[in-house]
Amino acid sequence: MKDVGSSNGEMMRRGRVEVVCGSMFSGKTEELIRRLRRAQFAKQKVEIFKPAIDVRYSEEEVVSHEGNSIPSTPVDSSASILLMAQESEVVGIDEAQFFDDHIVEVCNELAARGIRVIVAGLDLDFKGQPFGPMPALLAIADEVTKVHAICVRCGALAYVSHRIVAGEKQVLLGEKQEYEPLCRACYAQAMNEKKEEEQVC
Repeated sequence: MKDVGSSNGEMMRRGRVEVVCGSMFSGKTEELIRRLRRAQFAKQKVEIFKPAIDVRYSEEEVVSHEGNSIPSTPVDSSASILLMAQESEVVGIDEAQFFDDHIVEVCNELAARGIRVIVAGLDLDFKGQPFGPMPALLAIADEVTKVHAICVRCGALAYVSHRIVAGEKQVLLGEKQEYEPLCRACYAQAMNEKKEEEQVC
């Protein structure tokens, strides 16, 4: 006779990795918060993590550009997530591009434990290059959602977060004073304008 109690329910729980990606101002964090709140409403055990370096709005909350927030735990490395999420049913991870490459193994391991993992992050940096561990996360994801901001120059769907301040470091935390969402064509035009300015100088 088979046991159909709670232990069987645990066996039926299937983990998965969901990735929400796009440029800045595209609603990635808003979508992450929406999914996590639905899980909380369903009385699931939810844990949310973000990189400790991201203190733009709050040190201990994930906050969207629209001002919506949800409590989170800041961590310095992806390994900490594995240790702290052992009792979770759903794990949310914001700004995944800032984590070390081991975040991919962490997400895979969590999913193998039957945990639903929801990850949000920038897929491209300000130069239009794949950002940190995001390409690998997209590759191992069960589901990928790409969200789009609107290009501030022409109104088309944005492709990349164009940096409008000086600096070549890949990681520069910022908002509308530092970045603008641009479509592919407007980004190419902005890069040509920058080259022309540099030649004049």
